[in-house]
Amino acid sequence: MSKKMIIVLVIITILVLGVCFLISRNSSRRYFESELKDDSITLTVKVPVLQMSSYKDKELYDAYTFIKRAATAFENQYKNANVKINVIQFAKADEDDQIIGCFNTENSTDVLYEEYMNMSTYIHTGKVVPLDDIITEEIEEDINDNYWEISKLNGKTYMMPYLGMQNTLCYNKDMFKECGLGKYITDKDIIQNWSLKDWDTILETLHKKLPDNIYTMLMYGKNETGDTHVITLLRSRGSTFFESDGKVKLNTKEGIAAIKWLMDCNKKGYFPANAENIEINDCYDLFLNGQLAIYINNPVLEASISKSNINYGQVNFPSIDGKGFNTTFLTGFEVFDNEDEEKLKVAKDFVKFIYETDEWLDYSVGAIPCSNKVAAKYADELENIQKYIDNVENGWNFTGNAPAWRKVRSVFYKDIKELLYGEKTAEEIAILIENDCNKAIEDGYSNSKLHE
Repeated sequence: MSKKMIIVLVIITILVLGVCFLISRNSSRRYFESELKDDSITLTVKVPVLQMSSYKDKELYDAYTFIKRAATAFENQYKNANVKINVIQFAKADEDDQIIGCFNTENSTDVLYEEYMNMSTYIHTGKVVPLDDIITEEIEEDINDNYWEISKLNGKTYMMPYLGMQNTLCYNKDMFKECGLGKYITDKDIIQNWSLKDWDTILETLHKKLPDNIYTMLMYGKNETGDTHVITLLRSRGSTFFESDGKVKLNTKEGIAAIKWLMDCNKKGYFPANAENIEINDCYDLFLNGQLAIYINNPVLEASISKSNINYGQVNFPSIDGKGFNTTFLTGFEVFDNEDEEKLKVAKDFVKFIYETDEWLDYSVGAIPCSNKVAAKYADELENIQKYIDNVENGWNFTGNAPAWRKVRSVFYKDIKELLYGEKTAEEIAILIENDCNKAIEDGYSNSKLHE
């Protein structure tokens, strides 16, 4: 090939590349203009006062610091606009004022990082947007299906799971041994499951052989704290507690059987005396003082229980199939529509950024990470909570994503008081719980509006 021909080819190549660059540049510009007309956007991200620890950074102590750092990193790398993120921390008692009270104001929340149990209610304001459009196949496959199920309503994902917390039951091994129940104990660091027959044998034996001032199993009815565990016990005979429409259904054969079981346990003296007037923390004190055989455990409580030198084991809440239940608590993200399409897009991009960036996803390794790849990556550091990771499948959505969960809680514990008083039949208690809880839920649904 002649030198002249080579020069011609080089010139043509340069021209072609130049045209491609211009097309690409104009295409990018059109994308930018069509997606974000405003090149300066301010987001408001809110987070309550939440303790948080992470093996990623052992100097991290709260969720505010985590969100603040992630926000700065997002600002520095975002190319579609100049983004500023204001991260606001609020007291849990001020949550409704900070969220609902700020709707349609300059302080409206664009992104909320919070515990599902509190923030699931906001889905019914019509302000929380589905996030399925930012959930890639990789993100979806990285998170357990059970977590996704808890995050959805009517098939749409309104919350993004980030951290998990899991409550099981905890038992005093020494008391079991003293009562001849050694065969139900394991030396492995796992979460056990006992059949209903086993449960009946264990509770009866503990009550019969333990001193009168030592109680068999936790129970309480003073307030709503710990009510999720009582609800889980009401599922022990096959009740789902919630129906598919989100209403409570306990006036069934299975529901009444569970109520009768709890009433029987109370009548026999398995529960602490006057349980209707004590709270879950009172049971905690009894357990640490060696006056209660079966209590609650989770990754946070385990540290303090271990320091007490109690020789303990763990078991799931009872279930009719013997597989057991745990109460799963999730913390994650919600995005709000404040009638600004550009801010909404950036808010979604911020949440997606956390799930697609290893550095920020890795911060979940402290509690139970919802990300499977994070759990695998930090398997050695997470050895002490591997049993919880293995137990994810036994969790359930204990709120049913009801529109008025707080109102449900405010009436449910009062009905448990009635159960513990023992003056009503199991059938009457079933109807009472159904009516009271469903009235709260119906009130919530009357004001419920999902995002369109």
